Amino acid sequence: MRGISRSSLAEVTRRLDENVLASADAGQYAVSLGGELFEVVALLSGEHSLRRWLADQSNPVEQKTALAGELLEQKVSPSTVIVVNDIVQQDWSTPRDMVDAVERMAVYATVASLGGTRLDELEDELFRFQRILAAEPALRAALTRDGVSAGQLNTLVENLLSGKVNSATLTLVSEAVTRPRGRTLEQALEHFGRLVSERAQRYVAVVRSAQVLTEAQQTRLKDVLTRKYGREIHLNIDVVPELLGGLSIQVGDEVIDDTIAGRIAEVQRRLAG
Repeated sequence: MRGISRSSLAEVTRRLDENVLASADAGQYAVSLGGELFEVVALLSGEHSLRRWLADQSNPVEQKTALAGELLEQKVSPSTVIVVNDIVQQDWSTPRDMVDAVERMAVYATVASLGGTRLDELEDELFRFQRILAAEPALRAALTRDGVSAGQLNTLVENLLSGKVNSATLTLVSEAVTRPRGRTLEQALEHFGRLVSERAQRYVAVVRSAQVLTEAQQTRLKDVLTRKYGREIHLNIDVVPELLGGLSIQVGDEVIDDTIAGRIAEVQRRLAG
């Protein structure tokens, strides 16, 4: 987001933290709050005229909150209504930015009760599920097949992951599968992973290695990358024997390729040139 949407996003995030998630029992209902906010995302995504009207800066704030309350009360918790009202009161550059803000608050609420190693586990679980999809084309096809209802897809995800991952991971994967919002399944999972990392105020480094890295090697790599980027780093490690040796590291749009396969490819490009 840019411009006015960026400042509006900062404000609704502050209000989520101070007005909703700061309560002592927030952790008990945060995941359900996230689920309800995802339902609001689905509603706004499917109703073009509604999201356009709510995002129109010329419409009175009082009318916006009244309409949101009328649509949501008796269907969701008071906390969800508060969050949505906070969002529609802000100014947004586009209706898409407003819906993106609701989605981001849904992710933030879903992971609100997690911290430390549990947050690490969630990021690892999302990354591992992406790797499983890459290795199992039949599974990916089943999860992205046209004509399958959201309920059937949810059941499939629950059968695959229930009891194997934490509830926040299950919620995010289910949302990515059933309502990717124009993204591919992989893009939706990567998007949620990025939002989780931003919430934790750290970067994700996707590390491709020819062999498994020891804990000591991972610690040293984290330290080096933390110093380089000035922010805590979470490692997602993918073992790719075809690389032969060395590491390929991607942080955001920056790629550091020091693999043997990468060096061979570079020599071949130079010779061809």
